[in-house]
Amino acid sequence: MPGKSKFFIQFIRLAGPFWTSENKSVIQKQALALIVLTVVQIVIAVVITEWSAALFNALEQHSMSGLFKQIGLLILIFAASMAVTFTHLTIKRRLQIAWRSWLTERVISQWMSKGRHYQVTHIQTAEHDNPDGRIAEDIRIATDEAIALAHSLFYSVLLLISFTEILWSLSGVVVVDLGIIKMPVYGHLVWIAILYAAGASWLGWWIGRPLTMTTNAMQTAEANFRFGLVRARENSHAIALIQGESNEKKRFLSLFQAITDVYDKQTHAWANILLFNSGYGVLSMAFPILVSAPRYILGSITLGALMQSVQAFQHMASALSWPVNNMAGIAQWRASVERVLGLVEALEELEQEIARPDPQRILIEKPDNSVLCFHDLCIAKHNGEVIVSGINDEIRQGERVLIHGDAATGAKLFKAIAGLWPWGCGSIELPDQEPMFFMPPRPYLPDGTLYEAICYPSAPETFSRDKIEELLKLAGLEDLLEQLDQTDTWEKVLSREQQQRLGLVRLLLYRPRWILQQEAFDSLTPEGESEMLRLICQELPEAAMLTIMNQPTAEAFHHRRIAL
Repeated sequence: MPGKSKFFIQFIRLAGPFWTSENKSVIQKQALALIVLTVVQIVIAVVITEWSAALFNALEQHSMSGLFKQIGLLILIFAASMAVTFTHLTIKRRLQIAWRSWLTERVISQWMSKGRHYQVTHIQTAEHDNPDGRIAEDIRIATDEAIALAHSLFYSVLLLISFTEILWSLSGVVVVDLGIIKMPVYGHLVWIAILYAAGASWLGWWIGRPLTMTTNAMQTAEANFRFGLVRARENSHAIALIQGESNEKKRFLSLFQAITDVYDKQTHAWANILLFNSGYGVLSMAFPILVSAPRYILGSITLGALMQSVQAFQHMASALSWPVNNMAGIAQWRASVERVLGLVEALEELEQEIARPDPQRILIEKPDNSVLCFHDLCIAKHNGEVIVSGINDEIRQGERVLIHGDAATGAKLFKAIAGLWPWGCGSIELPDQEPMFFMPPRPYLPDGTLYEAICYPSAPETFSRDKIEELLKLAGLEDLLEQLDQTDTWEKVLSREQQQRLGLVRLLLYRPRWILQQEAFDSLTPEGESEMLRLICQELPEAAMLTIMNQPTAEAFHHRRIAL
């Protein structure tokens, strides 16, 4: 956990540019309006204490006209308070969602770029697990709570300034007789309030220290549990087929046990804080009255001045107790900020690592030719352990090459070609201006209509419906024609064979000149795989093709093979 100064610097560096972003004029106007409305809230609080003094003086004097006058003023204060509170809340929430939107876009842009979302999973030196929770939940807390805490702190500072002056004037001068000398004490209620709040703050901080640690641990445990459930949902078909439910139950309960362990510690921490707050709340209500009552009994102040002193004392003590009152919020905010910083730091570390000149990095080049070349290519793990080395080959336009050997190693080669696996050495020359079309074992089918899923990542209007229907028939998916406009979670609804046949439809739709397929039809029968390869060769005769496939029949569709 970084120190306080470093932590704030990191947070400002991450989220601070929002205030000077392209919408800075609107943002700064909203921030200024928030400041002005906060000042108005303080003015209303001061007016209420003065109104309270006038009301109790009217009651003490048995003045009916004075009572009606205060009722009229109360209506005005009530209306002003409602209007200010409503406007303040509206502007604050607009500012919160704007900041959250800006930071979310920034982190997502950094995460979902150039395959960094995949590559960062191999970085072990920074905490970046559960990026979905960090982006969806922790950014919300980091921005919302930052504005809420900043507002409450600013409000408390203004409250302290305003009511210290009021309480000082109401305190008058109290003469303390020490026997030898009589010493006048100015603003004694102010000094009592400071000592009272300081003692309570220190005690509250000491009692609430465990909450900071348990809050961070709880967020991590909750994120792990949520991620485990999501993974099970994504792989429910495979779990059901192998009857892995009992194992999943044990894993879920183990993850949830981590939550309950932290929950018990957090409950103990919360109980101590609530115990302190409940006693502190009762004492705060009675203590200022007891302190000021002797002067009222002696006739030094009126009933109105007594009640105004009580309210001013409470406001001042509340302002001084801001750290204690907001301890839980600060703990939650800091824990969320650190989780967001962990993800961003991992992405920045990855970016620096890849950009740094290093002989242990695979060099990707795009010379002006139509050839895919490997020069002394070595593929290694992130820790430097060599997976395969000495790859020297040249693949020309229209060649069909079968990758022979370990499928996992072949998959790493494809990732290196895609620029997703920079770890290793040597170089890869890519055909200039010729996009590579990768066919993984399971094509990605985003939620939405089936028509949109097939066209992904292009917009649906890019391709004609007639063409898609023709290709569905060609791939043996006539039964899906009626579902083109249906919205569903296609990776759950369709069988693996249907998804792989849709991969062929997408390939023939895009008609690339370079195809890299990794066991793209392994769920089909050998005859089905051969039929898919025959269609590719027939429909795209000029396309170069690199294939990772274990079926012996695959060699008939390729010109040669590379042994890894």
